[in-house]
Order: sequence, then structure tokens, then C-alpha cells
Amino acid sequence: MTSVTAFLYTDAYLTYQFGSGHPFQPKREKYALDLLKELNVFNGKAKHLEPLPATSKDLLTVHTKEYIDYVQRMCVEGHGYLDSGDTPATKGLYGGALSVVGGSLLGAKLILEGEVDHAFNPGGGLHHAKADRASGFCVFNDIAVAVRYLQKSYGLKRIVVIDIDGHHGDGTQEIFYHEPILTISTHRTGIFPGTGYVNEIGVGNGKGYSVNLPLPEGTFHEAYLHSFKEIIPPLVEAYEPEIIITQFGVDGHYLDPLVGLALTTKTYAEVSRIIHDLSHNFAEGKLLVVGGGGYSVQAVARCWAIMFATISQALPEESNEKYNQLFDKDFDFKEKRVFGRVEDTVKRLKERVFPLHDLDL
Repeated sequence: MTSVTAFLYTDAYLTYQFGSGHPFQPKREKYALDLLKELNVFNGKAKHLEPLPATSKDLLTVHTKEYIDYVQRMCVEGHGYLDSGDTPATKGLYGGALSVVGGSLLGAKLILEGEVDHAFNPGGGLHHAKADRASGFCVFNDIAVAVRYLQKSYGLKRIVVIDIDGHHGDGTQEIFYHEPILTISTHRTGIFPGTGYVNEIGVGNGKGYSVNLPLPEGTFHEAYLHSFKEIIPPLVEAYEPEIIITQFGVDGHYLDPLVGLALTTKTYAEVSRIIHDLSHNFAEGKLLVVGGGGYSVQAVARCWAIMFATISQALPEESNEKYNQLFDKDFDFKEKRVFGRVEDTVKRLKERVFPLHDLDL
């Protein structure tokens, strides 16, 4: 059977917004779709589908009823904040939040029903949302809702979440901290949300299944890929997942105004290739990718278009020149001391986590 990859987007995602002056701008998702249309990737190997909203019943698998009701009430009023000041309650936000969760649920369903091998929901990846509160522009945790759906509807037990956002995936980690759901987060250390250290490895049945790779400011292409390859593939192979979910936040890009990492389109292309290969080698090709952070709108659109072209392998030959134009030009940042700090973090993380998975250091 020909491999098919779905791009899940509806204009309802545009209502998941916090105002024109807010860093989070959902138009980046539409820009990514527009770039892919220009590349003519929707040619059989890839298709664009419009998801329906999730229901409150879907949300209740992760979030408390009190919190869901609070969000709905606040968004009807359309003023104030859902958290301490990052996530405004805007009119239409509740419906937008249901739509982006619906995208991740549709992706999970299509993959498990065998209708597609891979799916990408650019509106998803809202990894800061906790069971009972919003945080960091994230209202409902679509990743966690998708995991619960896969567990309850398909009986999946071994689900890995690889989170490459520039900020730590604290909400996802908290929700699964006591369970053997493998969550791996690579992120900039020392910034919001102030978590994601090497010693956060889970407790009880979840011990060893929360894995954090905190990276210093200025981590660049070679240093990042070195750390990624040292940690993620061995853990995925040992875990033998039934599906891979990847939070593909791209605020680690050097143009991003919030994070301070020095990654490039080349970095994200290589990470896409590695994750795609991991899905085929260890998860029968089952790969659900969701969006996440990214506050340089044009850089986000380029990175996501590159990622989707990579995992779908749907780029026609006549689009190669346009595709190559999506890549960064003339950026090459390297700092030796950064590589040393990254290597030290990799060593400490291996010492804490690898023995719990019977992996050699």
C-alpha cells in the first residue's frame, strides 16, 4: 500500500488566538499549508483534511470538568486571563481549542484505522496545559487527549511522545509522570516553565519514562543533533512503541524571539528524517506529528513545510527548486563551550535513565 500522510487543518484553528499583539499567531499554520500547496505535495501521497472539533467528553479524559467549564465561561465573557497572564480568554478561543484537539484526535484515528501512515496537526502541540489549568498559551492538552484516546479506543500501551519544542513540555510530563508513557523533551534550560531538568524521571510506574534533555542558550545545529541522536533513538528502540507522537515546536529556530537556541531549517529537516525513520523501524510507520511553539511566523511555516515534505515524501521533482528556497541562507553559529555543556548534559542524562531501560551508557 502506498504511504499516505495527512495534513490536518481547518480555518477554525484561526479562532485559537489571543489578539494581534500576542506572540502566538495561528496564521502560521495556514502559511505552512499554503507553502505545501505551492510545492504541489497534495498529489496522492499526501492529502489535506479538515477535522471536526473535539467534544467536552473527549476533554474529560484528561481535564477536570471544573476547568473545562471555567474556560468555556471565561471565553464567553472574552476578557481576563486563563492563567497568571500569558493566556488571554478571548471570544472564540474555546471553540478554537476544541478544533485543535479534534485535529490530533482525527490524526490518531486515521493512523490506527490504517487510512494514513502519518498525520500532522499544526494547530496541536499544546504541551503546557495541565489537567486543571491553562499555561503558556496552551488551553487543552491535545497530546494527552490523543494518548488517552489511543489507550481507550485501541488498547495501546506503549506510546512515546517526543517533544522538540524550545520550552519544556511540562503539562504532558505532569499528566503522565506516574505512568509508563515515554515522554522525551529536548528544550532550552533556564526559561519558562522552569522545569525539565535531568533529575525529573517520573515516579512509581512512571520511573524512567520521563526523560528531559535541557540545552543551554546558543545550542546550535551540530550540538543539538549530537544530543538528539545519543538519547532519542536508543530509548525509542528499547521502548518498542506502538506509535510515535512528536510535538514539533520550532521555537528553537535562531530567528525565534523567545527561546535563544540557534537551530536552523537544516536541523529540523534532519530531525524530521530521524523521527520518520524511527517510526518505520520501531512503530510500523505510525507517526502523529503536532505543532507547538514558534513565534517567527515565516520561519515556523518554512520549518513545518520542510518537515511535512520530509515525512510524506510527497515532494514532486519539479518542486525541488522551490523547496530548497525554504532553507535558511548563510547562518552558521558554533560555540565550542556550548558543545561541551551539551555533552555533559547527555552524559548525566544517560547515567540516570539508560540503566532503567537496560541500555549501556
